[in-house]
Amino acid sequence: MKRPYVFCHMLISMDGKIMGNYMDTPQGIKAGDIFYDIAFGKKPYYHHQGWLSGRVTTDDNFTFYKKPQLDENAPQVPEGDYIADDQAKMYYVSIDPKGRLGWEDSTLVYEDTKAHVIEILTDKASNAYKALLRKLHISYMIVGEDAIDFEVMLEKLKENFHIETLMLGGGGVLNWSFIQQGLCDEVSLVVASAADGSDQTPTLFEMREKYSDDTPVEFALKEAKVIDENALWLRYKVKEVKRHE
Repeated sequence: MKRPYVFCHMLISMDGKIMGNYMDTPQGIKAGDIFYDIAFGKKPYYHHQGWLSGRVTTDDNFTFYKKPQLDENAPQVPEGDYIADDQAKMYYVSIDPKGRLGWEDSTLVYEDTKAHVIEILTDKASNAYKALLRKLHISYMIVGEDAIDFEVMLEKLKENFHIETLMLGGGGVLNWSFIQQGLCDEVSLVVASAADGSDQTPTLFEMREKYSDDTPVEFALKEAKVIDENALWLRYKVKEVKRHE
């Protein structure tokens, strides 16, 4: 396989939401701890070298909608990718086509997990933004003219950063895009026994024109476990996508 093995690992509510007030309930907090332990704990089930999220998910959790501190007069950077660290134990891969995220450091901390940041850009990202990333020693790869080519991106992650297993961590548009393109091998869901009924929060899978459509995808259940009495852990194999002629 030229690309890493990709598993989508998500915490969801009983109504399929990946964010929302349910996360602050006792059951939501407990399920969140289970979610973390499965992927990042002291004895994790998955042994991956990196995890991938979209721009909004990154802003929500790590960059908090800060504006990048750009130098519009920065010297022209060399063409191509910038590999600042190819020996990190863990990577955080951020989809950011136009270069909008306000990073301030090349390393992020997620509870007990430290990761080197890799930005995934297109040709639409400015020279000033790439200069900022180089100044911060944040790796980046240019993968596409105006839209990310996910297949090429995965191949580059394996080749440049030795990522053999990659966790897909949202949001819903990114998750669905990967699944519809046949680039996600497994779905792992921790289901909290809580819900908030909001219609303003994202769901596990979401279609967006240009990236995906509503062609249905089937899954095969691999395993179902009751954990800590009230949380479910479900693992599915993604079946081959069958498109209508």
